[in-house]
Formats: sequence, C-alpha cells, structure tokens
Amino acid sequence: MMRSLGLIILGVAVFIGLQSVYTVNEREQALIVYLGNPVDSVNENGEDAGLHFKMPFVMNVLIFDRRNLEFDMSPEEIQASDQVRLVVDAFLRYRITNPLRFYQTVRDERGAQLRLRSIMDDSLRGVIASIPSQDVISGQRAELMERVQAAVEAQVATQDLGIEVVDVRILRADLPQQIAERVFERMRSQRELERNRILAEGERQATEIRANADREVAITLAEARADSQRIRGEGDAQRTAIYAAAYGRDAEFYGFYRSMEAYEVAIQNGTPIVIPPDSEFFEYFRSQSGQ
Repeated sequence: MMRSLGLIILGVAVFIGLQSVYTVNEREQALIVYLGNPVDSVNENGEDAGLHFKMPFVMNVLIFDRRNLEFDMSPEEIQASDQVRLVVDAFLRYRITNPLRFYQTVRDERGAQLRLRSIMDDSLRGVIASIPSQDVISGQRAELMERVQAAVEAQVATQDLGIEVVDVRILRADLPQQIAERVFERMRSQRELERNRILAEGERQATEIRANADREVAITLAEARADSQRIRGEGDAQRTAIYAAAYGRDAEFYGFYRSMEAYEVAIQNGTPIVIPPDSEFFEYFRSQSGQ
C-alpha cells in the first residue's frame, strides 16, 4: 500500500516537474502566457536558448520560429494603369520580431498569412494600378518590387504586427491566356506587315539597282561601240594612207599585194573556181617572176 502510494506521489512529482520546464532552441522564441494573458518572451534576441522553468498548469508556452518565414500568394488578376489585366504571382518573406505583439494581433502564423494576404493584395493593386502593363511585363520588375515592398512595409509598420518584412518578390506578371493570344496575334500581324514592307522596300531597291546597272551597261556598251568605230575608222584611215603611200612609191608592188589578199580570201581549200586561165585575176600566176 505504502509502496503504491509512493509510486503515485513520484509519478505526480514527475508530471509536475515536466510541466514546470520547457526548452527553446536557437531557432525558436517563446511567449509565456499566464492564465490566458501573455506576460513575457524568451529568446527573442537569440540569447536565451536552452532550458527554462515556468509555473505549472497556470503558464503556457507558445513557440514561434525565429527564422525567415515565407508566404506565397496565389496568382491574381490585377488591372494596370492602361486598363490591361495582368496575372501576378508574388511571395513575401518575413520574420517575427516581437512575439508578444505578434500574438496580440494575429495569434499565429495562419492569422499572419491571412493579414499579409490582404496587405500584399492591397499593395500590389495600388502599385500596379499606377504603372502601364508594358512596364510591368517588359523588365521594370526590380523597381516594381521595391515599390511593392515599401508599400507592404508601410502597412505592416502601421498595423504593428510584430513582424519584419524581409523581401517581396514577383515571380510572374503576364497577360491572361485569352488576352495573351489576342496580343500575340496582333503582334504577329504587325510583324507580318513590317516583313511585307521590308520585302517591298527591298524589291524596290533591287529594281532600282538593276535599272541603274542596265543603264550603266547600255552606256558602257554604247561608249565602247563608239570607241570601237572611232578606232576602226582611224585604223582604216591609217591603212588607206599606208596603202596610198605604198601605191605611190611602187604601183606594181601595191597591185601584187592586193592580188595576194584577194587570193587569200577567194581561194579556200576545196573551193571550185571557174575562170579562164588568161583572166586578169591570175595575171601574177602566168609569170615565174610574178610580173
């Protein structure tokens, strides 16, 4: 009997002892709640990790993470300043800096996410509504995220949620599928018109270049023919002058030379010639001396 009572007392003592201690590691921070009222925080600055004591049964310990926490929003359609709707996907990283204020305002991480969703949605809509959709899509992302983060930080500071906004990122900001298809078709039509314009301009330039080339060829050929006629005329004149000079110096030699030229032109291999032997055409063949 006494032994059983001793075991019961020992068990109660162990249970009370377990209810009187708690541990907080370096990645955590704790909030002590006394009869439903938060009264103290532990390891808020990362200097009180380890084993701690509390009053059993009347004190509860709420553990919060000291690390950066991430909240990922669902993609939402937001209207830009040019009335174009964009699908925006963003996320936020935050850290609990004041467990007491965090517990008083949002209770836990689920409550914090609900509050942050509202803040993020309001900040994104406010910033994107002041920017044309092209700037959001085409590469002004860094400046846009800075403005959104500043708006989120301002609201978090105003509401005093006991958290610090570490980072805000926009993962995607695109046109909705049906609008993107229409924009793509319009862009393709514009590119097709630009392509046709460039091709037409190229064809016009090619035609102009060909016409100029043909004109240059015609001019060059005409000048070449003119030069050829002039040179040929000058050659004929020189030849006639030489012939005349040679004829004047030796009429017999001139006659002989002209007959040899006539023979070269008229008498070809296998060419039949019907002419009397005493014809003047063969007068230089009737004498061995060629006279």
